[in-house]
Amino acid sequence: MQHSISDRTTSTEYVAPTEYIRQRSSRPGVLKRAQFFFMVALAAVDLASIWLAFWSAYLLLKRNPEFIIGEFGEFLLLPGVYTGVMSIIYFSQRMYQRRRPVTHLDEFFKVVTYNLLTMLFTVALLTLFARDFQYHRAFVLLGAGLTMVYDTVGRVIHAQLQWWAQARGIGDDRVLLIGAGEVGQMLLQKIKMHPKLGYQVVGVVDAGKGERALQNLDAPLLGGLADVPTLIDRYGIDEVIIGLPESNHQDLVNIISLCEREKVGIRVFPDVFQIMASEVTIGDLGGLPLLTIRDVALQGWKLAVKRGMDIVLSAIGLVMLSPFMLLIALLIKLDSPGPVFYTQERMGLDAKPFKIIKFRSMRQDAESDGPGWTTPDDPRKTKLGAFMRRFNIDELPQLINVLIGEMSLVGPRPERPVYVEQFRQIIPRYMDRHREKAGLTGWAQVNGLRGDTSIVERTKYDLWYIENWSIGLDIMILLRTILQTIFGTNRNAY
Repeated sequence: MQHSISDRTTSTEYVAPTEYIRQRSSRPGVLKRAQFFFMVALAAVDLASIWLAFWSAYLLLKRNPEFIIGEFGEFLLLPGVYTGVMSIIYFSQRMYQRRRPVTHLDEFFKVVTYNLLTMLFTVALLTLFARDFQYHRAFVLLGAGLTMVYDTVGRVIHAQLQWWAQARGIGDDRVLLIGAGEVGQMLLQKIKMHPKLGYQVVGVVDAGKGERALQNLDAPLLGGLADVPTLIDRYGIDEVIIGLPESNHQDLVNIISLCEREKVGIRVFPDVFQIMASEVTIGDLGGLPLLTIRDVALQGWKLAVKRGMDIVLSAIGLVMLSPFMLLIALLIKLDSPGPVFYTQERMGLDAKPFKIIKFRSMRQDAESDGPGWTTPDDPRKTKLGAFMRRFNIDELPQLINVLIGEMSLVGPRPERPVYVEQFRQIIPRYMDRHREKAGLTGWAQVNGLRGDTSIVERTKYDLWYIENWSIGLDIMILLRTILQTIFGTNRNAY
């Protein structure tokens, strides 16, 4: 059902359809039961993974003539202690509070890290408090390793089932959105595009900021700010999302205080460039608390580590991919007239220009009318070029840029000087992207922000990456890039 909202800044008139109210209130209690079930099921997956892993490890060792091993019952203390330690670590690290989707790769890293810690603590506890307990070290290593595998697979299956259920309204959160302007539209569209988030928007509250009214979205206008406590109680709201990034501090405090009276979760969409792209840490000045808003993560020895990784991986990549790249070069010559490589000036570290190297994927006269963004059905692309761009093959020569130090494997994607000049005039903090080397891939790209997509959103992701850099983050981005390329899941790759 579509709802249209008139152009007005405040409203207390109740306009939600009767059928909408009936549907939202017909399932009292199912939300909490479903969430509890998801958590218990996830804990059961972890528990089963441990015992199945150690049972598998026992069977593998028993079949090996080099190991003399007794009955499995003699070693129950080992998986028992392992289970207790891992449960404590998982609960303390909030591994069972998975209400919103996380990438499987992120969860895999956590599973591996926490299982390594569990293994160390288990061995330490057995050594200190069960000195008479005899076990093979290979049993511990194999059991822990199989636990990582089984638990990762189990959690992936559990996540897919949970997201499937949430997309169908099972265990969803009833959400009230405050803000009827452009940000409200964006939030509603995101929720609609990702039903697995488990959000069901009950309605929208007009904050009276002279916002542009929402239109053609399946969410009714329920009232003004003064109605928030009543609306939360009437509809059984679980979370309130405040989409007013331009509001001043006092306005936000007032709105949050209205929501806090009703004991609901509160999420605030921040000013993208003043809050979200900056890591806030707490320090002190002679006992007085101070917030550090901007702290560059990539400096000192970390620069050397990142450069070392760039050199090693780019060199290995060029050697291993050289036969494939020679084949691509031959196909380009056969496909269309023109050179194999295409070089273009881009802006890199400290806004210094450099020549980026790519396999040519367009006609020679592609820019006879000047530079322009590539579109999904761009007629300038060659037949082979369309395929190469779909799977990022045209980017492989940039490993040369990485090896000679002009680029990094991971970082903000470089833009042409003409675009940089335009963007710096209209996007706050845009030039902060150039505090680090440009990358072959980046945090924005693995999140679907590539090609002709929002520069504002891309900049937000780039700044977040710069201020939250770590080796683990780089490795995760590289792995996600490889997997997305292999399985052809690159969004906006054209």
